[in-house]
Amino acid sequence: MSLLDQLNEDMKQAMRAKEKEKLSVIRMLKAALQNEAIRLGTDDISPEDEITILSREMKQRRDSLAEFQKADRADLVEKLEDEMVIVQSYLPKQLSEEEVAEIVKVTIDEVGATSQADFGKVMAAVMPKLKGKTDGNVVNKFVKQYLS
Repeated sequence: MSLLDQLNEDMKQAMRAKEKEKLSVIRMLKAALQNEAIRLGTDDISPEDEITILSREMKQRRDSLAEFQKADRADLVEKLEDEMVIVQSYLPKQLSEEEVAEIVKVTIDEVGATSQADFGKVMAAVMPKLKGKTDGNVVNKFVKQYLS
């Protein structure tokens, strides 16, 4: 079952259960997927593209969450946290920091990186491996840590 099919099924269930917040998030995700399909000029989106879109949606929410926390907007923070839980349910299982650190170490060895000058080369090699499975900021932190 494709992600779009899953979203359609979950949308129907949310309508029946009158879960307005969940329905709203599912509609936003569905719209993001459909907009990307239109942009690409295709009917079907690859699973990799689906993960990219979901990761983008998750990142937008993380960024907004940080801003709302700085502005001390507890009402919006709570709403965004609820949305993030829903978006997270459609993403692949997230890796722990230890797993990410291990993948970063292996990738650094693979590309032969030795200094901060190799940062871009390492990030370019490691991000496809971790796409949708962790936050890019976590990867960034470990790459900087191991290259310094």
